[in-house]
Amino acid sequence: MIRKFISRVLGRKGTASSGQPAVIAVVQHGLQRDQISRGCQRTIATLQENGYQAYVVGGAVRDLLAGLTPKDFDVATNATPEQVRHCFRRSRIIGRRFQIVHVNMGAETIEVTTFRGHHGEQGGNTAQTDEQGRVLRDNVFGSQAEDAARRDFTVNALYYDPTSENIRRLSPWRRRPAAEDAAHDRRPEDALP
Repeated sequence: MIRKFISRVLGRKGTASSGQPAVIAVVQHGLQRDQISRGCQRTIATLQENGYQAYVVGGAVRDLLAGLTPKDFDVATNATPEQVRHCFRRSRIIGRRFQIVHVNMGAETIEVTTFRGHHGEQGGNTAQTDEQGRVLRDNVFGSQAEDAARRDFTVNALYYDPTSENIRRLSPWRRRPAAEDAAHDRRPEDALP
């Protein structure tokens, strides 16, 4: 149901396979900045004022497109956790494997993550592992395009900018293999892989 709705609202034209994001205007998707919490708006505005990219991502965008009220708002940015922490007095870095920042805006906590990159030998992007191969630290930062490719569902790779009210789609619509769909159906949440 949601896949059909998203396809109808956002269409399939202009996929971002060329490396350039498809920009979807407010007249096409209908999301308004006042649907985003005040704390999330302030978090994004502060990051952008400090020269960083910042977008609402994940389940919040999905829920808003489906006409639902999001339970929380997550922000993705090109700022490192230390840079995010420097921008907000009431924030803290959490996480061992992959660090994120909790920004406190009144009673609301906004989760801010840095764009994640791919692991691999190119460019020295490797995760720190122990002798059994278990990942100990996963702080491999990357570009917005790499972050979109790592997200678990295509709809979670939509980046909403409440300042311009545009949605950026960096990955083409794709269908997961049936076995992968079944594995994701068992997940309790749509967290980053």
